[in-house]
Amino acid sequence: MEISQAAIIDPSAAPAKAAAQTCADRTFSAMTVSQRVGQLFMGSVTPSAPDSKRIDLMRTYHVGSVFLAGRSKAGTTATKTLVDGLQAKADSVAGHRVGLLVSTDQEGGQVQVLSGPGFSTIPSALTQGSWTTSQLRSQAAVWAAQLKSAGVNLNLAPVADVVPASLGTANAPIGRYDREFGHTAATVAPHSDAFLAGSTQSGVLATLKHFPGLGYVRGNTDTTAGVVDTVTTSTSSSITPFKSGIDAGAPFVMISSATYSKIDAKNRAAFSSTVIQGLLRKTLGFKGVVISDDLGNAVAVKSVSPGDRAVKFLSAGGDVVLTVEPNLIPAMTTAVKSRVTQNATFSAQVNQSVHRVLNAKQKAGLLSCG
Repeated sequence: MEISQAAIIDPSAAPAKAAAQTCADRTFSAMTVSQRVGQLFMGSVTPSAPDSKRIDLMRTYHVGSVFLAGRSKAGTTATKTLVDGLQAKADSVAGHRVGLLVSTDQEGGQVQVLSGPGFSTIPSALTQGSWTTSQLRSQAAVWAAQLKSAGVNLNLAPVADVVPASLGTANAPIGRYDREFGHTAATVAPHSDAFLAGSTQSGVLATLKHFPGLGYVRGNTDTTAGVVDTVTTSTSSSITPFKSGIDAGAPFVMISSATYSKIDAKNRAAFSSTVIQGLLRKTLGFKGVVISDDLGNAVAVKSVSPGDRAVKFLSAGGDVVLTVEPNLIPAMTTAVKSRVTQNATFSAQVNQSVHRVLNAKQKAGLLSCG
């Protein structure tokens, strides 16, 4: 059954001539449809109390990425032991292991998941934004090296959102926690770029978030339904930090779950092809991996069924569905596989997304083609 489904998901067989195939191409070609779809999901593991049942479930569904969620004070050595155990269970394709993208939220201040021996206490982004960019780049390289030593290869940072000073802490998702580098694009862009550069220097993939910006909202999409930005347009200065980071080679961009009434009033950004395929990919030229904000427990998406959340995000141009609730993965992957068999356009998009993820993994040294 897997062979016939694979033929459906990839009607053109190999995407490139055999002689020009990359390791990512060869890995893709050898995958079953379930393995391909699994690469488009990221489920959470709590480092301080890993749930073996959820870990086994993610393995069953070939989930290709893991998010370390919840605070841990165990330090780098203990975290590395946990991650090594997860990596040992990663899928093998044609006899070669396809490593996991292992991510966390290591921004600083009130949003630092991993701490303890080997990890620095990272100041808030607002404090980081008061430093020179060279100092921030140097420090970000140190923090990324610590993540690398703990087995983490993807940081869901930096925050590229611009929170206007007039809103400040009234901005629930960002300003309330001092997660912004500053209150103008002129401050945020170079500091976000410096954080990105430091991460890159130490071999950790970084993620610009939360496109097209959460700085002008009041509600937090994690805890609030119907969050709408009525200010941001496709040409707002607050888009500048994202453009700057993309031009600097950012490998990942996270999409907000808010609605932007002046860009696409009918769809949350995570479900908007206008935002993802139009503004992010076509206008800003982003060619990397598009990851969602949490599509598991976030109140902003609770009115949409889990399967539809995944299908809508991937249809809009997204690549990796992040869910902090791994128990939703069976419903999500089933819905995606069903749509793949029914819709050739969606099938082609899934192929592209899997390739983007595998290309990122190849760059991170997570693929081995022998």
